[in-house]
Amino acid sequence: MIAILDYGSGNLRSAQRAFALTGHQTIVTSDPDLCLASDGLIVPGVGAYGACMEQLIAAGGREIIAERVASKKPMMGICVGMQILFASGTEKGGHSGLGVFAGEVSQIDAPILPHIGWNNVHSEPSSILFQGLQDESFYFVHSFAAKSPIADATNSWCTYGEEFLAAVEQGPMSAVQFHPEKSGSVGARLISNWAGTL
Repeated sequence: MIAILDYGSGNLRSAQRAFALTGHQTIVTSDPDLCLASDGLIVPGVGAYGACMEQLIAAGGREIIAERVASKKPMMGICVGMQILFASGTEKGGHSGLGVFAGEVSQIDAPILPHIGWNNVHSEPSSILFQGLQDESFYFVHSFAAKSPIADATNSWCTYGEEFLAAVEQGPMSAVQFHPEKSGSVGARLISNWAGTL
């Protein structure tokens, strides 16, 4: 079973449809027991970093994520759901994140923001998420991103004004800055690659 964490943020139903195509039972829930018992947990997120953190904390999501990290159970963050896995974000005065990954999320140095549309992702051969998807394009909608590589992880990159982290894979923890559920067949392949590890 794949659980999509419902804390009031993210494209919940489109994500549910996309992950259900893998053949796994896929539910949208904020129930801690279901989130902890699931084979994989998806942490979605859209909007502002601080608002997402507030909603996540109010829904008990911080404890759910911390327990899954401690028990080394698979999890994937999407868009702002990736960003809040980092230690902090500078958006709107700055906020503390979950600290699953070290580092900061800050505004992209680009002439036009937000970064909206399809862009290439450059992955390492060791990437599980991007098996068969090297240098493919995915759909992005964001103005902030992490920019420093994560140690002991497979880091994938995108360039828009400057280079930023498009994805991180560290053991059972994965995160993508783009929206795989909105990225057509390549997004479906990435989701399938992730689900194949469960």
